[in-house]
Amino acid sequence: MSRMVGTVSRGVRAPIIREGDDLAAIVTQSVLDAAKDEGFSFHDRDVVAMTEAIVARAQGNYATVDHIAADVRAKLGGGTVGVVFPILSRNRFAICLRGIAKGCEKVVLVLSYPSDEVGNHLISVDVMDEKGVDPYKDVLTLDKYRALFGYEKHPFTGVDYVEYYESLIRDSGAQVEVIFANDPRAVLSYTKNVITCDIHTRKRSKRLLKAAGGERVFGLDDILTAPVDGSGYNKNYGLLGSNKATEDKVKLFPRDAQGLVEDIQKRMLDATGKHMEVMVYGDGAFKDPVGKIWELADPVVSPFHTAGLEGTPNELKLKYLADNDFGDLSGAELKAAIDAAIKKKDADLKGNMASEGTTPRRLTDLIGSLCDLTSGSGDKGTPIVLIQGYFDNYTTE
Repeated sequence: MSRMVGTVSRGVRAPIIREGDDLAAIVTQSVLDAAKDEGFSFHDRDVVAMTEAIVARAQGNYATVDHIAADVRAKLGGGTVGVVFPILSRNRFAICLRGIAKGCEKVVLVLSYPSDEVGNHLISVDVMDEKGVDPYKDVLTLDKYRALFGYEKHPFTGVDYVEYYESLIRDSGAQVEVIFANDPRAVLSYTKNVITCDIHTRKRSKRLLKAAGGERVFGLDDILTAPVDGSGYNKNYGLLGSNKATEDKVKLFPRDAQGLVEDIQKRMLDATGKHMEVMVYGDGAFKDPVGKIWELADPVVSPFHTAGLEGTPNELKLKYLADNDFGDLSGAELKAAIDAAIKKKDADLKGNMASEGTTPRRLTDLIGSLCDLTSGSGDKGTPIVLIQGYFDNYTTE
């Protein structure tokens, strides 16, 4: 076996990106400079990836609390609005909530329990069981919730999100009523005008609310789908995928960046002679086994990518081959047999037992998760990731 290294993921440092920057030029040059600095070469099907944050920043895709409020008021009438299933996040939702509250007279806040959609827990599952609460059918008022569970603080942030969200709404000039439920239709006893704030279950929530009599039913993906007084916007995802930028402004999920990834692909081909894949990535799709937090608070892992990243892996499980098909072989004979099996594998292994146990996920979700883990979310300063060898296999030299 002459080659000993498989997939390599490198974080690439880049300048701090500002609105109006030529991101295609910056990403391309940063990757080329990294190769020169570290002495590595490029190959066909290397993957160049960049965080959604720098794409949105270069686009200037921002909106203020007042922009959000204006759109909410226009779409929901400015009276009592149900805000259903928001995630518990100062970064992801707090500024959005301020804008929603500023655009109405009263907010009926419906929190899912024992946790939000992405795994942030309001209460312990064990305590919920001890109290005899059935999360599938019980709707709790705030007084009932406090009597049962008291004032719980998030174990990592130290924030009581119920109290925090209440204060945000009041400070924004709206009245607030809080209930706890896991059926979005519980809000309809209070108001027929609803913004459902869940991310990955939003289509079902909107369908259930409309079928049960909701009159003006929107999701976060329906707010700021077009500019408001010159604001940023996202026609596909609205406020979904937004992050806190300042105390009164959010950075929206990037838009219209398919041309960007294809431009970088062409620039890398011109500079290196290699046909690479390019993607924009946001949150990875994985779950913390200790904190129980599911990372994916963005609507998708990769909103933009080149065509070669479509599809799912088509891989054989090496340990299955070694233990089953070639269990009587070892050493050079075993390697030769596995090499031959890989080289003649079907183009679609779906249903083949030899592929059992390989990860059944889209390539963009897998690679985007690797990128998110590589770049981190803090001060590493590597918003660009270069992945090499991802599409190689055991036979690749």
